[in-house]
Amino acid sequence: MTAPAATRAAAGRLDAAPWDLVVVGGGTAGIVGAKTAARLGVRVLLVERERPGGDCLWTGCVPSKSLIAAAEAAASARRAARLGVDVSGVRVDFTRVMQHVRGVIAHIEPVDTPEALEAAGVRVLTGDARFTGPGTLDVDGRTIPFRQALVTTGAAPAVPPVPGLADTAYLTSDSVWGLTGLPRDLVVLGGGSIGAELGQAFARLGTQVTVVEGASRLLPREDVYAARLVTASLEADGVRVRTGQAVARVEPGPDGTGALLLEDGTRVAFGRLLVAVGRSPRTADLGLASAGVEVGPGGFLVVDDRLRTTNPRIWAAGDLTGKPQFTHVAAAHGSLAASNAVLGLRRSVSGAALPRVTFTHPEVAAVGVATDPLPEGMTLAEWDHAHLDRAVAEGQTEGVSRLAVDRKGRIVGATLVGPRAGESLGVVTLAITRGLTTRDLAGVVHPYPTYDDGPWNAAVAHARQALEQPAVRTATRALAGARRWWLDRR
Repeated sequence: MTAPAATRAAAGRLDAAPWDLVVVGGGTAGIVGAKTAARLGVRVLLVERERPGGDCLWTGCVPSKSLIAAAEAAASARRAARLGVDVSGVRVDFTRVMQHVRGVIAHIEPVDTPEALEAAGVRVLTGDARFTGPGTLDVDGRTIPFRQALVTTGAAPAVPPVPGLADTAYLTSDSVWGLTGLPRDLVVLGGGSIGAELGQAFARLGTQVTVVEGASRLLPREDVYAARLVTASLEADGVRVRTGQAVARVEPGPDGTGALLLEDGTRVAFGRLLVAVGRSPRTADLGLASAGVEVGPGGFLVVDDRLRTTNPRIWAAGDLTGKPQFTHVAAAHGSLAASNAVLGLRRSVSGAALPRVTFTHPEVAAVGVATDPLPEGMTLAEWDHAHLDRAVAEGQTEGVSRLAVDRKGRIVGATLVGPRAGESLGVVTLAITRGLTTRDLAGVVHPYPTYDDGPWNAAVAHARQALEQPAVRTATRALAGARRWWLDRR
């Protein structure tokens, strides 16, 4: 949708004041928020320190999924013998793998360039922004007044205060893309989504990988059974998994090498170290105190359910708000905050059905209420992929579809584990959002054979359980008997 000519003309005058909306940060939340405001016919200025696109484009979703695709290709070739296909001599050319990664970024980048944003009616200014008052900010010595502002500076890889770590040439999910050669061995500190995804990908490409997680298991925020399946898959790919012991200190070595010393005295040597223990908000050095914006624990901005900060003229969206740190959440919240700001709407964010996917093999996709442990009063509808025809046909039966169901039969949560689980999660997310029951989902005709049959079969099994209740069984048998009597009378 092209911005009105008046909006484009106004956007071109940087010194015109005040701006209707100034967006600080050009990641997903900022770009979506800025475009939303421009489409609503107001003057929008987006300030970005480096280049628009954010972590998702440059160091997150896009490069990581491109790397995972290359790793999956290598793994598929190696396991082809199970399907009767002899593929020998698999060789990974890491230089070409990274060329593929950069090529995907280059293909997607034009959507987020300053030129594309300007064409959408958003004025783009490169520089460091710092608030100087409740309604002004400074960009490299230039004062910018605004009526409303939206802060979307995102988050950066967190670095734990482990003794010795700062003296090590460690990698993060930001810097790992600068590798020019495939590491011989890699230790990943952190067994969450990022650590599990990148650890498995490098292992499949030929690196000896060890994942170290202080919690008792990998993917500590996910379903216990799902984490067990992923752990088994990583180990089958050659990943060494060490859980339940925190890192006491790091012994730096030359050329990025060194060792982790765990609390139990175990020494884990590494050729390269990848730190993947979460992400911290980029809220320092923004002058937020000058603008009357409160910063909470961990550096996250304090926002209400409409994404407004403690300064009613300043809003926030994305990873710096403490909401789930996913690109799709940042996009939705960026649009909501921008429309609330420029139109005075009172729309609130909802956390009831925010889907998430860990792109390991198998994938783990989850939404809504947890399925393990299951909250009190809920029942579990489950379908093991050993009985899923598509999984059996592909020889990938290590998966499960789990639905959390409330007392009224409504689907309120789900965990799906298997190939393309993220693709199957959409229908379940819709069911949760619309308050649908397992009977509703069971009544939908699904294409066969697909992985969508997993949640569908789980819903069918749960709906059938209701038919086995004594009162329901008595009623249906009486109805069948009456029908039989009527037919015999004709």
